[in-house]
Amino acid sequence: MAQWTAVVGARQLARLLGSQGAGSGGNAARAGVTPAPYVGPGRARRAPAYRSLADGIRLLVLEGRVPVAARLPAERELAASLAVSRTTVAAAFEALRTEGFLVSRRGAGSWTAIPDGGPLPTGGLEPLPPETADTMIDLGCAALPAPEPHLTRAFERALTELPPYSLTHGDYPAGLPALRAAVADRYTARGVPTMPEQIMIATGAMGGVAALCRLFDTRGERVAVEHPSYANILELLRQTGARLVPVAMGEGLTGWDLPAWRQVLRDSAPRLGYVVADFHNPTGALAAEEQRRGLVSAARSAGTVLIADETMADLPLEPGLGLPSPMAAFDPGGSTVVTVGSASKSIWAGLRIGWVRAAPEMIRRLVAARAYADLGSPVLEQLAVAGLMTDGSWEEAVAARRVRARENRDALVAALRHRLPDWEFAVPSGGLTLWVRTGGLSGSRIAQAGERAGVRVPAGTRFGVDGAFEAFVRLPFTLAGPLAKEAAVRLAEAAELVRSGATTTFNDAPRSYVA
Repeated sequence: MAQWTAVVGARQLARLLGSQGAGSGGNAARAGVTPAPYVGPGRARRAPAYRSLADGIRLLVLEGRVPVAARLPAERELAASLAVSRTTVAAAFEALRTEGFLVSRRGAGSWTAIPDGGPLPTGGLEPLPPETADTMIDLGCAALPAPEPHLTRAFERALTELPPYSLTHGDYPAGLPALRAAVADRYTARGVPTMPEQIMIATGAMGGVAALCRLFDTRGERVAVEHPSYANILELLRQTGARLVPVAMGEGLTGWDLPAWRQVLRDSAPRLGYVVADFHNPTGALAAEEQRRGLVSAARSAGTVLIADETMADLPLEPGLGLPSPMAAFDPGGSTVVTVGSASKSIWAGLRIGWVRAAPEMIRRLVAARAYADLGSPVLEQLAVAGLMTDGSWEEAVAARRVRARENRDALVAALRHRLPDWEFAVPSGGLTLWVRTGGLSGSRIAQAGERAGVRVPAGTRFGVDGAFEAFVRLPFTLAGPLAKEAAVRLAEAAELVRSGATTTFNDAPRSYVA
Protein backbone atom coordinates (compact mmCIF):
# COMPACT_ATOMS: atom_id res chain seq x y z
CA MET A 1 0.00 0.00 0.00
CA ALA A 2 1.36 3.42 -0.92
CA GLN A 3 2.33 5.62 2.02
CA TRP A 4 -0.03 8.52 2.67
CA THR A 5 1.55 11.93 2.06
CA ALA A 6 0.31 15.17 3.59
CA VAL A 7 -0.28 17.98 1.12
CA VAL A 8 -0.11 21.61 2.23
CA GLY A 9 -1.96 23.95 -0.13
CA ALA A 10 -0.80 27.45 -0.98
CA ARG A 11 -3.62 29.16 0.89
CA GLN A 12 -3.13 26.93 3.92
CA LEU A 13 0.60 27.63 4.04
CA ALA A 14 0.00 31.36 3.61
CA ARG A 15 -2.45 31.28 6.53
CA LEU A 16 0.02 29.44 8.74
CA LEU A 17 2.78 31.87 7.85
CA GLY A 18 0.46 34.80 8.46
CA SER A 19 -0.33 33.53 11.94
CA GLN A 20 3.33 34.00 12.95
CA GLY A 21 2.99 37.79 12.95
CA ALA A 22 6.50 38.30 11.63
CA GLY A 23 6.08 41.98 10.82
CA SER A 24 3.94 44.63 9.18
CA GLY A 25 3.60 46.43 5.89
CA GLY A 26 2.09 45.35 2.56
CA ASN A 27 0.62 42.06 1.37
CA ALA A 28 3.81 40.22 2.21
CA ALA A 29 3.47 41.32 5.83
CA ARG A 30 -0.08 40.06 6.01
CA ALA A 31 1.25 36.73 4.76
CA GLY A 32 3.85 36.72 7.52
CA VAL A 33 6.90 37.13 5.27
CA THR A 34 7.84 40.74 5.95
CA PRO A 35 11.63 40.99 6.20
CA ALA A 36 12.40 40.56 9.88
CA PRO A 37 14.95 42.82 11.59
CA TYR A 38 18.21 41.36 12.73
CA VAL A 39 21.25 42.77 14.47
CA GLY A 40 24.31 42.92 12.26
CA PRO A 41 27.73 44.46 12.82
CA GLY A 42 27.34 48.08 13.79
CA ARG A 43 23.57 48.49 13.39
CA ALA A 44 20.27 46.71 13.04
CA ARG A 45 19.19 45.72 9.54
CA ARG A 46 16.30 43.81 8.03
CA ALA A 47 16.63 40.33 6.59
CA PRO A 48 15.69 39.81 2.93
CA ALA A 49 12.13 38.70 2.20
CA TYR A 50 13.23 35.24 1.04
CA ARG A 51 15.13 34.75 4.32
CA SER A 52 12.07 35.57 6.43
CA LEU A 53 9.95 33.25 4.29
CA ALA A 54 12.45 30.41 4.69
CA ASP A 55 12.63 31.01 8.45
CA GLY A 56 8.85 30.99 8.71
CA ILE A 57 8.52 27.66 6.90
CA ARG A 58 11.34 26.18 8.96
CA LEU A 59 9.57 27.19 12.19
CA LEU A 60 6.32 25.59 11.00
CA VAL A 61 8.19 22.33 10.37
CA LEU A 62 10.09 22.40 13.65
CA GLU A 63 6.87 23.04 15.60
CA GLY A 64 5.11 20.19 13.85
CA ARG A 65 2.46 22.51 12.40
CA VAL A 66 3.58 21.40 8.94
CA PRO A 67 4.42 17.66 8.98
CA VAL A 68 7.72 16.21 7.85
CA ALA A 69 7.47 14.78 4.31
CA ALA A 70 4.52 17.05 3.53
CA ARG A 71 4.30 18.20 -0.08
CA LEU A 72 4.49 22.00 -0.40
CA PRO A 73 2.70 24.03 -3.07
CA ALA A 74 4.42 24.94 -6.32
CA GLU A 75 6.51 28.10 -6.26
CA ARG A 76 4.14 29.99 -8.56
CA GLU A 77 1.05 29.08 -6.48
CA LEU A 78 2.69 30.09 -3.19
CA ALA A 79 3.97 33.35 -4.65
CA ALA A 80 0.44 34.25 -5.75
CA SER A 81 -1.05 33.44 -2.34
CA LEU A 82 1.64 35.46 -0.53
CA ALA A 83 1.59 38.34 -3.05
CA VAL A 84 5.36 38.15 -3.45
CA SER A 85 7.54 37.45 -6.48
CA ARG A 86 8.23 33.91 -7.60
CA THR A 87 11.93 34.75 -7.25
CA THR A 88 11.40 35.30 -3.49
CA VAL A 89 9.74 31.90 -3.09
CA ALA A 90 12.37 30.17 -5.24
CA ALA A 91 15.18 31.69 -3.17
CA ALA A 92 13.44 30.65 0.08
CA PHE A 93 13.01 27.08 -1.17
CA GLU A 94 16.65 26.96 -2.23
CA ALA A 95 17.73 28.14 1.23
CA LEU A 96 15.61 25.43 2.84
CA ARG A 97 17.08 22.79 0.51
CA THR A 98 20.59 23.91 1.42
CA GLU A 99 19.79 23.63 5.12
CA GLY A 100 18.17 20.21 4.73
CA PHE A 101 14.59 21.27 5.46
CA LEU A 102 13.34 20.67 1.92
CA VAL A 103 13.90 18.03 -0.75
CA SER A 104 12.80 18.48 -4.35
CA ARG A 105 12.52 16.39 -7.47
CA ARG A 106 12.36 18.11 -10.84
CA GLY A 107 8.86 17.93 -12.22
CA ALA A 108 7.50 16.25 -9.07
CA GLY A 109 7.53 18.92 -6.35
CA SER A 110 9.09 19.71 -2.98
CA TRP A 111 8.66 18.01 0.40
CA THR A 112 9.52 19.12 3.91
CA ALA A 113 12.39 17.32 5.63
CA ILE A 114 14.61 17.39 8.70
CA PRO A 115 18.41 17.68 8.34
CA ASP A 116 20.43 14.63 9.30
CA GLY A 117 20.87 14.75 13.05
CA GLY A 118 18.27 17.51 13.41
CA PRO A 119 15.29 17.55 15.73
CA LEU A 120 12.26 15.62 14.61
CA PRO A 121 9.01 17.54 15.15
CA THR A 122 6.28 15.15 16.13
CA GLY A 123 3.26 15.15 18.33
CA GLY A 124 5.55 13.90 21.10
CA LEU A 125 6.64 15.86 24.13
CA GLU A 126 10.07 16.80 25.42
CA PRO A 127 10.12 16.98 29.22
CA LEU A 128 12.67 19.34 30.75
CA PRO A 129 15.92 17.36 31.21
CA PRO A 130 16.74 16.88 34.91
CA GLU A 131 20.21 18.36 34.47
CA THR A 132 18.68 21.71 33.43
CA ALA A 133 16.38 22.03 36.46
CA ASP A 134 18.75 24.45 38.21
CA THR A 135 19.08 26.77 35.21
CA MET A 136 15.76 26.57 33.34
CA ILE A 137 12.41 27.76 34.69
CA ASP A 138 9.74 25.40 33.39
CA LEU A 139 6.38 27.02 32.61
CA GLY A 140 5.10 24.04 30.65
CA CYS A 141 3.31 22.18 33.44
CA ALA A 142 0.19 23.55 35.10
CA ALA A 143 0.64 21.37 38.17
CA LEU A 144 1.65 22.02 41.77
CA PRO A 145 3.98 19.96 43.97
CA ALA A 146 2.37 17.29 46.12
CA PRO A 147 0.53 18.38 49.29
CA GLU A 148 2.28 17.15 52.38
CA PRO A 149 1.87 15.49 54.78
CA HIS A 150 -1.45 14.46 53.22
CA LEU A 151 0.03 12.47 50.32
CA THR A 152 2.55 10.56 52.40
CA ARG A 153 -0.08 9.68 55.00
CA ALA A 154 -2.40 8.46 52.24
CA PHE A 155 0.23 6.07 50.89
CA GLU A 156 1.18 4.85 54.36
CA ARG A 157 -2.47 3.99 54.95
CA ALA A 158 -2.75 2.43 51.49
CA LEU A 159 0.17 0.11 52.25
CA THR A 160 -1.64 -1.22 55.31
CA GLU A 161 -4.72 -1.93 53.15
CA LEU A 162 -2.79 -3.56 50.31
CA PRO A 163 -2.27 -7.18 51.60
CA PRO A 164 -5.78 -8.50 50.77
CA TYR A 165 -5.48 -7.12 47.23
CA SER A 166 -2.01 -8.59 46.79
CA LEU A 167 -3.52 -12.06 47.14
CA THR A 168 -5.56 -11.44 43.96
CA HIS A 169 -4.48 -11.05 40.34
CA GLY A 170 -4.51 -7.25 40.84
CA ASP A 171 -6.39 -6.38 37.63
CA TYR A 172 -9.47 -4.23 38.19
CA PRO A 173 -10.51 -2.89 34.77
CA ALA A 174 -13.38 -0.85 36.23
CA GLY A 175 -11.34 0.25 39.24
CA LEU A 176 -11.28 -0.74 42.88
CA PRO A 177 -14.83 -0.92 44.28
CA ALA A 178 -13.84 1.30 47.22
CA LEU A 179 -12.62 4.08 44.93
CA ARG A 180 -15.57 3.80 42.54
CA ALA A 181 -17.89 4.22 45.52
CA ALA A 182 -15.89 7.18 46.86
CA VAL A 183 -15.99 9.00 43.50
CA ALA A 184 -19.71 8.26 43.13
CA ASP A 185 -20.36 9.67 46.60
CA ARG A 186 -18.54 12.90 45.69
CA TYR A 187 -20.78 13.41 42.65
CA THR A 188 -23.87 12.71 44.74
CA ALA A 189 -22.73 15.32 47.27
CA ARG A 190 -22.41 17.84 44.41
CA GLY A 191 -26.03 17.33 43.46
CA VAL A 192 -25.59 14.65 40.78
CA PRO A 193 -26.87 11.30 42.14
CA THR A 194 -24.38 8.66 41.05
CA MET A 195 -23.97 4.91 41.57
CA PRO A 196 -20.57 3.16 41.63
CA GLU A 197 -21.70 1.36 38.45
CA GLN A 198 -21.50 4.75 36.70
CA ILE A 199 -17.79 5.15 37.45
CA MET A 200 -14.72 3.71 35.73
CA ILE A 201 -11.31 4.50 37.19
CA ALA A 202 -8.79 5.52 34.53
CA THR A 203 -5.11 6.33 34.33
CA GLY A 204 -5.60 10.07 34.66
CA ALA A 205 -8.22 12.14 32.87
CA MET A 206 -6.22 11.70 29.66
CA GLY A 207 -6.67 7.95 30.00
CA GLY A 208 -10.40 8.46 30.33
CA VAL A 209 -10.61 10.64 27.23
CA ALA A 210 -8.46 8.17 25.28
CA ALA A 211 -10.82 5.34 26.28
CA LEU A 212 -13.80 7.37 25.07
CA CYS A 213 -12.08 8.09 21.76
CA ARG A 214 -11.54 4.35 21.27
CA LEU A 215 -15.12 3.58 22.21
CA PHE A 216 -16.57 6.16 19.81
CA ASP A 217 -13.97 5.36 17.12
CA THR A 218 -13.20 8.99 16.26
CA ARG A 219 -11.31 8.20 13.04
CA GLY A 220 -12.75 10.55 10.43
CA GLU A 221 -15.42 11.77 12.87
CA ARG A 222 -16.04 15.43 13.66
CA VAL A 223 -15.21 16.44 17.22
CA ALA A 224 -16.10 19.96 18.39
CA VAL A 225 -13.54 21.59 20.68
CA GLU A 226 -13.27 24.91 22.45
CA HIS A 227 -10.83 27.24 20.75
CA PRO A 228 -8.32 27.45 22.35
CA SER A 229 -8.35 24.10 24.14
CA TYR A 230 -6.06 21.88 26.20
CA ALA A 231 -3.02 21.09 24.05
CA ASN A 232 -2.68 17.42 25.00
CA ILE A 233 -6.33 16.68 24.26
CA LEU A 234 -6.05 18.34 20.85
CA GLU A 235 -3.02 16.20 20.07
CA LEU A 236 -4.77 13.06 21.33
CA LEU A 237 -7.76 13.76 19.08
CA ARG A 238 -5.48 14.35 16.10
CA GLN A 239 -3.68 11.09 16.78
CA THR A 240 -7.00 9.23 16.81
CA GLY A 241 -7.88 10.66 13.40
CA ALA A 242 -10.64 13.02 14.53
CA ARG A 243 -11.66 15.99 12.40
CA LEU A 244 -11.46 18.92 14.80
CA VAL A 245 -14.19 21.56 14.64
CA PRO A 246 -13.02 24.59 16.67
CA VAL A 247 -15.55 26.83 18.44
CA ALA A 248 -14.24 30.18 19.67
CA MET A 249 -14.43 30.96 23.38
CA GLY A 250 -16.46 33.93 24.59
CA GLU A 251 -14.83 37.30 25.24
CA GLY A 252 -12.83 37.61 28.44
CA LEU A 253 -13.33 34.83 30.95
CA THR A 254 -17.09 34.56 30.55
CA GLY A 255 -17.20 30.98 29.31
CA TRP A 256 -18.54 29.87 25.96
CA ASP A 257 -19.98 31.66 22.96
CA LEU A 258 -23.24 29.73 23.15
CA PRO A 259 -24.68 30.95 19.80
CA ALA A 260 -21.47 29.76 18.09
CA TRP A 261 -21.81 26.37 19.77
CA ARG A 262 -25.43 26.06 18.69
CA GLN A 263 -24.49 26.83 15.09
CA VAL A 264 -21.62 24.33 15.03
CA LEU A 265 -23.72 21.59 16.61
CA ARG A 266 -26.57 22.27 14.19
CA ASP A 267 -24.47 22.57 11.02
CA SER A 268 -21.68 20.04 11.69
CA ALA A 269 -23.45 17.52 13.96
CA PRO A 270 -20.13 16.41 15.53
CA ARG A 271 -20.12 13.00 17.13
CA LEU A 272 -18.31 14.29 20.21
CA GLY A 273 -17.63 17.61 21.89
CA TYR A 274 -14.87 18.29 24.40
CA VAL A 275 -15.37 21.10 26.93
CA VAL A 276 -13.78 22.37 30.15
CA ALA A 277 -16.52 24.29 31.95
CA ASP A 278 -14.65 24.83 35.23
CA PHE A 279 -11.61 27.12 34.92
CA HIS A 280 -10.89 26.26 31.34
CA ASN A 281 -7.37 25.29 30.32
CA PRO A 282 -5.77 27.53 29.04
CA THR A 283 -7.98 30.62 29.47
CA GLY A 284 -9.26 30.06 33.01
CA ALA A 285 -12.86 30.78 31.91
CA LEU A 286 -15.76 29.63 34.08
CA ALA A 287 -18.96 28.74 32.22
CA ALA A 288 -22.17 30.01 33.82
CA GLU A 289 -24.99 27.68 34.79
CA GLU A 290 -27.27 28.87 31.98
CA GLN A 291 -24.49 28.29 29.45
CA ARG A 292 -24.10 24.73 30.70
CA ARG A 293 -27.82 24.07 30.48
CA GLY A 294 -27.98 25.58 26.99
CA LEU A 295 -25.00 23.63 25.67
CA VAL A 296 -26.28 20.30 26.98
CA SER A 297 -29.68 21.00 25.40
CA ALA A 298 -28.11 21.91 22.04
CA ALA A 299 -25.87 18.83 22.12
CA ARG A 300 -28.82 16.57 22.90
CA SER A 301 -30.73 17.98 19.92
CA ALA A 302 -27.73 17.42 17.63
CA GLY A 303 -27.03 13.89 18.88
CA THR A 304 -23.58 14.97 20.12
CA VAL A 305 -22.02 13.44 23.24
CA LEU A 306 -20.20 16.03 25.37
CA ILE A 307 -17.03 15.06 27.22
CA ALA A 308 -16.95 17.39 30.23
CA ASP A 309 -13.43 17.67 31.69
CA GLU A 310 -13.58 18.57 35.40
CA THR A 311 -9.89 18.34 36.29
CA MET A 312 -9.81 22.00 37.45
CA ALA A 313 -13.16 21.94 39.28
CA ASP A 314 -11.56 21.82 42.75
CA LEU A 315 -9.62 25.04 42.22
CA PRO A 316 -11.79 28.15 42.68
CA LEU A 317 -9.36 30.72 44.07
CA GLU A 318 -11.61 33.54 45.24
CA PRO A 319 -13.05 33.10 48.75
CA GLY A 320 -16.78 32.50 48.63
CA LEU A 321 -16.85 31.85 44.89
CA GLY A 322 -19.72 29.47 44.23
CA LEU A 323 -19.45 27.05 41.32
CA PRO A 324 -22.31 26.31 38.93
CA SER A 325 -23.79 22.82 38.90
CA PRO A 326 -21.73 20.13 37.13
CA MET A 327 -22.51 19.56 33.45
CA ALA A 328 -23.99 16.16 34.28
CA ALA A 329 -26.67 17.85 36.40
CA PHE A 330 -28.34 19.05 33.18
CA ASP A 331 -28.41 15.56 31.67
CA PRO A 332 -30.54 13.44 34.00
CA GLY A 333 -30.92 10.75 31.36
CA GLY A 334 -27.15 10.34 31.12
CA SER A 335 -27.07 10.03 27.34
CA THR A 336 -25.45 13.38 26.43
CA VAL A 337 -22.79 14.21 29.06
CA VAL A 338 -19.83 12.01 29.95
CA THR A 339 -17.62 13.46 32.70
CA VAL A 340 -13.92 12.91 33.24
CA GLY A 341 -12.07 13.92 36.38
CA SER A 342 -8.67 13.47 37.93
CA ALA A 343 -6.56 13.80 41.06
CA SER A 344 -3.76 15.43 39.06
CA LYS A 345 -4.65 19.11 39.58
CA SER A 346 -6.47 18.71 42.89
CA ILE A 347 -3.80 16.59 44.62
CA TRP A 348 -0.74 15.66 42.55
CA ALA A 349 -0.06 14.89 38.90
CA GLY A 350 2.16 11.97 39.93
CA LEU A 351 -0.85 10.00 41.18
CA ARG A 352 -2.14 9.41 37.61
CA ILE A 353 -5.59 8.43 38.85
CA GLY A 354 -8.65 9.69 36.99
CA TRP A 355 -12.20 8.58 36.33
CA VAL A 356 -15.08 8.56 33.88
CA ARG A 357 -18.69 9.12 34.95
CA ALA A 358 -21.32 7.94 32.47
CA ALA A 359 -24.44 5.82 32.15
CA PRO A 360 -23.92 2.24 33.43
CA GLU A 361 -24.20 0.76 29.94
CA MET A 362 -21.45 3.04 28.60
CA ILE A 363 -19.25 2.20 31.58
CA ARG A 364 -19.70 -1.51 30.84
CA ARG A 365 -18.65 -0.93 27.23
CA LEU A 366 -15.63 1.11 28.32
CA VAL A 367 -14.54 -1.58 30.77
CA ALA A 368 -14.92 -4.34 28.18
CA ALA A 369 -12.83 -2.40 25.67
CA ARG A 370 -10.13 -1.68 28.27
CA ALA A 371 -8.84 -5.24 27.98
CA TYR A 372 -7.12 -4.12 24.77
CA ALA A 373 -5.61 -0.97 26.30
CA ASP A 374 -4.10 -0.79 29.81
CA LEU A 375 -6.20 -3.38 31.73
CA GLY A 376 -6.45 -1.15 34.79
CA SER A 377 -4.85 1.47 37.02
CA PRO A 378 -2.33 0.79 39.83
CA VAL A 379 -3.93 -0.63 42.96
CA LEU A 380 -1.77 1.20 45.51
CA GLU A 381 -2.50 4.61 43.99
CA GLN A 382 -6.22 3.82 43.89
CA LEU A 383 -6.15 2.92 47.59
CA ALA A 384 -4.35 6.18 48.37
CA VAL A 385 -6.92 8.28 46.48
CA ALA A 386 -9.82 6.40 48.07
CA GLY A 387 -8.34 7.13 51.49
CA LEU A 388 -7.93 10.82 50.69
CA MET A 389 -11.56 11.02 49.61
CA THR A 390 -13.04 9.20 52.59
CA ASP A 391 -11.07 10.51 55.59
CA GLY A 392 -11.38 14.24 54.92
CA SER A 393 -7.79 14.67 53.71
CA TRP A 394 -8.89 15.56 50.17
CA GLU A 395 -10.67 18.71 51.34
CA GLU A 396 -7.77 19.70 53.62
CA ALA A 397 -5.20 19.25 50.85
CA VAL A 398 -7.29 21.09 48.26
CA ALA A 399 -7.87 24.02 50.62
CA ALA A 400 -4.12 24.42 51.11
CA ARG A 401 -3.51 24.19 47.36
CA ARG A 402 -6.07 26.92 46.68
CA VAL A 403 -4.20 29.27 49.02
CA ARG A 404 -0.90 28.44 47.36
CA ALA A 405 -2.26 28.80 43.82
CA ARG A 406 -3.87 32.15 44.67
CA GLU A 407 -0.60 33.49 46.08
CA ASN A 408 1.29 32.23 43.03
CA ARG A 409 -1.27 33.78 40.68
CA ASP A 410 -1.04 37.17 42.35
CA ALA A 411 2.78 37.08 42.31
CA LEU A 412 2.91 36.20 38.62
CA VAL A 413 0.32 38.83 37.69
CA ALA A 414 2.27 41.55 39.55
CA ALA A 415 5.57 40.48 37.98
CA LEU A 416 4.16 40.44 34.45
CA ARG A 417 2.53 43.85 34.85
CA HIS A 418 5.85 45.24 36.04
CA ARG A 419 8.17 43.64 33.48
CA LEU A 420 5.85 43.27 30.47
CA PRO A 421 3.18 45.97 30.75
CA ASP A 422 2.15 45.59 27.09
CA TRP A 423 1.20 41.92 27.56
CA GLU A 424 -2.54 41.50 28.05
CA PHE A 425 -4.48 38.97 30.10
CA ALA A 426 -7.56 38.62 32.26
CA VAL A 427 -7.02 37.36 35.80
CA PRO A 428 -9.00 34.12 36.24
CA SER A 429 -10.95 33.34 39.40
CA GLY A 430 -9.70 29.77 39.49
CA GLY A 431 -7.63 27.08 37.82
CA LEU A 432 -3.89 27.24 37.26
CA THR A 433 -3.26 29.15 34.03
CA LEU A 434 -3.02 32.63 32.51
CA TRP A 435 -3.77 33.05 28.80
CA VAL A 436 -1.54 35.93 27.73
CA ARG A 437 -1.49 38.05 24.56
CA THR A 438 2.15 38.87 23.91
CA GLY A 439 2.02 42.49 22.83
CA GLY A 440 2.00 41.77 19.09
CA LEU A 441 4.99 39.40 19.24
CA SER A 442 5.02 35.83 17.99
CA GLY A 443 4.37 33.36 20.79
CA SER A 444 6.34 30.71 18.90
CA ARG A 445 9.34 33.00 18.64
CA ILE A 446 9.06 33.88 22.33
CA ALA A 447 9.03 30.15 23.14
CA GLN A 448 12.18 29.69 21.06
CA ALA A 449 13.89 32.74 22.53
CA GLY A 450 12.86 31.61 26.01
CA GLU A 451 15.17 28.62 25.71
CA ARG A 452 18.07 31.06 25.39
CA ALA A 453 16.78 33.21 28.25
CA GLY A 454 16.31 30.27 30.61
CA VAL A 455 12.53 29.94 30.63
CA ARG A 456 10.50 27.26 28.89
CA VAL A 457 7.01 28.30 27.83
CA PRO A 458 4.51 26.78 25.38
CA ALA A 459 3.35 28.97 22.49
CA GLY A 460 -0.35 29.65 22.02
CA THR A 461 -0.37 27.62 18.82
CA ARG A 462 -0.09 24.46 20.90
CA PHE A 463 -3.62 25.17 22.15
CA GLY A 464 -5.17 25.97 18.77
CA VAL A 465 -6.17 24.40 15.48
CA ASP A 466 -4.42 25.20 12.17
CA GLY A 467 -1.88 27.58 13.66
CA ALA A 468 -4.28 29.79 15.59
CA PHE A 469 -3.20 31.84 18.65
CA GLU A 470 0.29 32.67 17.47
CA ALA A 471 0.09 35.92 19.46
CA PHE A 472 -0.40 34.10 22.80
CA VAL A 473 1.46 32.04 25.38
CA ARG A 474 0.10 30.03 28.30
CA LEU A 475 1.63 30.75 31.70
CA PRO A 476 0.78 28.52 34.68
CA PHE A 477 0.88 30.17 38.09
CA THR A 478 2.68 27.32 39.79
CA LEU A 479 5.76 29.29 40.94
CA ALA A 480 6.13 31.09 44.28
CA GLY A 481 6.90 34.81 44.52
CA PRO A 482 10.68 35.09 43.91
CA LEU A 483 10.65 32.47 41.17
CA ALA A 484 7.61 34.09 39.52
CA LYS A 485 9.51 37.40 39.47
CA GLU A 486 12.53 35.73 37.89
CA ALA A 487 10.32 34.03 35.29
CA ALA A 488 8.93 37.43 34.30
CA VAL A 489 12.47 38.83 33.99
CA ARG A 490 13.43 35.99 31.66
CA LEU A 491 10.23 36.33 29.63
CA ALA A 492 11.00 40.03 29.19
CA GLU A 493 14.48 39.07 27.98
CA ALA A 494 12.94 36.60 25.51
CA ALA A 495 10.55 39.29 24.27
CA GLU A 496 13.46 41.66 23.70
CA LEU A 497 15.30 38.98 21.72
CA VAL A 498 12.24 38.66 19.48
CA ARG A 499 11.94 42.43 19.04
CA SER A 500 15.61 42.71 18.11
CA GLY A 501 15.27 40.03 15.44
CA ALA A 502 17.69 37.69 17.19
CA THR A 503 15.34 34.73 16.66
CA THR A 504 15.43 34.42 12.85
CA THR A 505 16.56 30.79 12.86
CA PHE A 506 14.91 27.92 14.63
CA ASN A 507 17.26 24.95 14.38
CA ASP A 508 16.98 24.43 18.14
CA ALA A 509 13.27 25.16 18.58
CA PRO A 510 11.84 22.70 21.12
CA ARG A 511 8.43 21.17 21.60
CA SER A 512 8.19 21.65 25.32
CA TYR A 513 6.32 19.33 27.64
CA VAL A 514 2.83 20.63 28.39
CA ALA A 515 0.52 19.47 31.19
